[in-house]
Amino acid sequence: MSEDPEQEYFSDGITEEIITALSKTPNMFVIARTSSFKYKGKEVDVRRVGRELGVRYVLEGSVRKSEDKVRITAQLVEAKTGNHLWAERYERDLKDIFAIQDEVTLKVITSLHVKLSEGEIAGYVSKRIKRLDVYTKLWKLRWLWNNPSKENFARYGQLAQEIIDIAPESYVGYVNLGWYYWLLAFRGVSPRENNKKALELAQKCLSLDEPNASTYCLLSSVYLRLKQYWTIFYTYFTTCTFIYIYRSCFLINSDFKITYITINIFNL
Repeated sequence: MSEDPEQEYFSDGITEEIITALSKTPNMFVIARTSSFKYKGKEVDVRRVGRELGVRYVLEGSVRKSEDKVRITAQLVEAKTGNHLWAERYERDLKDIFAIQDEVTLKVITSLHVKLSEGEIAGYVSKRIKRLDVYTKLWKLRWLWNNPSKENFARYGQLAQEIIDIAPESYVGYVNLGWYYWLLAFRGVSPRENNKKALELAQKCLSLDEPNASTYCLLSSVYLRLKQYWTIFYTYFTTCTFIYIYRSCFLINSDFKITYITINIFNL
């Protein structure tokens, strides 16, 4: 990972993107972010990691970012023996970061002899916001979410609004701002007003015709706060349909536990 604390969100974001992409692979068990990140920045024996996590293979690497350049190293190791199955070093322009992520993901999959159809391969690269400025802010959002504090919470809301300003066509900014208002309401800050804002933002996401797990969970969480239980039932039924069609939010993002952790996510 990057040695610069200010760039930690960048390396975390790339790692999460690769975890998410790998978790969509049929018949592949991928450890979630919360479990794998405890080894971040540490020199560990991959054999011990394999035993502790119950995995056969470990993907490890590093990220270095300098102005408009990025250097990424990645290696796939068999946990039981410590043998390397694949290793690569990338030195590219920052604008090529998405291509590097896709290359690493597909290289891991092919190294494990997982066969994919052309449609499945296309699915790894087609549904991404292909704008570096948006993704950089999204990675920062995730870092703020995973490092809770009063200051980070306030910045989280500001950053979500910034994403809306530069990419109003994407659901990403709306859903994150919705969670910001939902958390404010949960903490008792103008609950009626902030629940209304969160609901409007969730509905805005749906109007963009981009089905995603976070939107449905936000919508259901708002209805729960409003005690609209039959609406919750319908929303979660819709979520289940979404899960069935899109291989579930836990397969799309194996670390997606937002409805379970939001209660204590920020230390306010």
